[in-house]
Amino acid sequence: MIEQLHPRITENKDWATLLFVLCFAVIAITKTIYDHRFGDFTKLLFSDKYAKIYRDSSHIKSGFTIALFFVQIISFAFFIQLTLSSLKLGNASKTDWALYIQIATFLSFFILSKYLIEKIVATSFNIEEFVEHFNLQKVTYRAYIGILILPVNAILFYYDDISKNVPLTILAISLCISLFSYFISIKNYQNVILSKLFYFILYLCALEIAPYYFMYYWFTKGSA
Repeated sequence: MIEQLHPRITENKDWATLLFVLCFAVIAITKTIYDHRFGDFTKLLFSDKYAKIYRDSSHIKSGFTIALFFVQIISFAFFIQLTLSSLKLGNASKTDWALYIQIATFLSFFILSKYLIEKIVATSFNIEEFVEHFNLQKVTYRAYIGILILPVNAILFYYDDISKNVPLTILAISLCISLFSYFISIKNYQNVILSKLFYFILYLCALEIAPYYFMYYWFTKGSA
C-alpha cells in the first residue's frame, strides 16, 4: 500500500537570523567603542546618571545614538510584525520578509518625519530647547526598549507555542517605560512647560498622541 505523501512547507527564516546577528554585532561593537557610556546607558531605569551626563542635544547625532537607532528600528519592526501575526491581524505572517521591509521602512520614515516636524513646530512655538532635550530623551529610552525586547523578539520568532498575552505584556511594559521617560522630561523642564503650557498641550496632542493613533490604525486596519 502506497502512503499518501504531503508536501512539506518550509518557511524561510534566514533573513531574520541575519538581522538578529547583525543587531547583536552592532550592540557588541557599540559597547566596545563606547564602553563607559554604554555601561551608564544600561542603568537608565535605575539611575539618572546617563541623562545628566549626556543631556546635550548634540548627542542625538552621535555615533552611539545612530548605532542604537539602527538597532531599535530593526527590533521594533520585528515586534510589530510578531504582534500582528500573534493577534492574527490581517494576513500578517512573522516570516514574511516583504511585510517586514514595509514595516521597517514605514517606521523609519515615521520617526524621522516626526522628528523634523517637531523641530519646525518647536521653532514656531519658541520651545526649541525643551523639544531638543525631549527628543534626545525619547531616542534614548526608545533605544533602551529596543535592546530589551530584541532577545524576546528572537524567542517569539523561532517558537510558535507562545501565549498571545506575551506580546501584549511586552507592549504594556514598553508603554510604561515610555511614560516614565515623559515624566522625567516634564519634571526636568516643568518651569519651561508651565510658562508655555498652551503650546505644550498643542504639541503633545498634535505630535505625541495623534501620530501614534494613526500608526496604530495603519497597522491594524491597513493590513487587514
